[in-house]
Amino acid sequence: MEMERINENTIRVLIGNDDLDKRGITVLDLLGNHKQIESFFYSILEEVDKDHQFQNNDAVTFQVLPNQNGLELFISKDVDMSDNDMFDAGDSDSDHPEKRDRVSKYIAEHADNNKPQPVSDKKTNDEFGHQKRTVILEFDQLDDFVSLAKALRLENGTSDLYLYEGKYYLKLELFSNDPVDMVVSDEVAIANEYGKKTAVTEEVLNEYGQQLMENSALELSRYYFK
Repeated sequence: MEMERINENTIRVLIGNDDLDKRGITVLDLLGNHKQIESFFYSILEEVDKDHQFQNNDAVTFQVLPNQNGLELFISKDVDMSDNDMFDAGDSDSDHPEKRDRVSKYIAEHADNNKPQPVSDKKTNDEFGHQKRTVILEFDQLDDFVSLAKALRLENGTSDLYLYEGKYYLKLELFSNDPVDMVVSDEVAIANEYGKKTAVTEEVLNEYGQQLMENSALELSRYYFK
């Protein structure tokens, strides 16, 4: 395990797969068990915070980024608690109904009542003029997402995994030069076999969700959950 003090308010910790094995922790545990997340994060904090500058602070947040070598953990104090990229290990949505109210208000403000909801599958163009199809799918259990990861290999696209209000959400961004691309259509068809269409939008996930894996969620899941 390696520790780097980025600034007075942030510590970066690199935790390798060997370190996780020694602690009896798997990435699956960290993604699916809130109590184990909290215990693990604070055990790491006790090891790296020798001066107790973070442990004695009420506004400590954690951000975890899994990768093939283990994970990166960013520990911050005195941060703006409205920054939803950070994860407060002591919080849950059930403890804070006002957070759910903000989400409901956000959806209401951004929904077009004259059109059917949701836009969980939309087509746009990227900055280079290529066709981009964005698909968001909901999973009740992490195992359902893992099953999809084993079945789906993207030819040209990215995959992000989010946790939001106790459910998992996969955002797929699929790129093509062909307006009628059968490869992309096949990929979406496979994804729909495992996940459900959802009313939760990309904007809500970015604003209120916790991003668990970025860009290569499918590939990382195949690596971790063999």
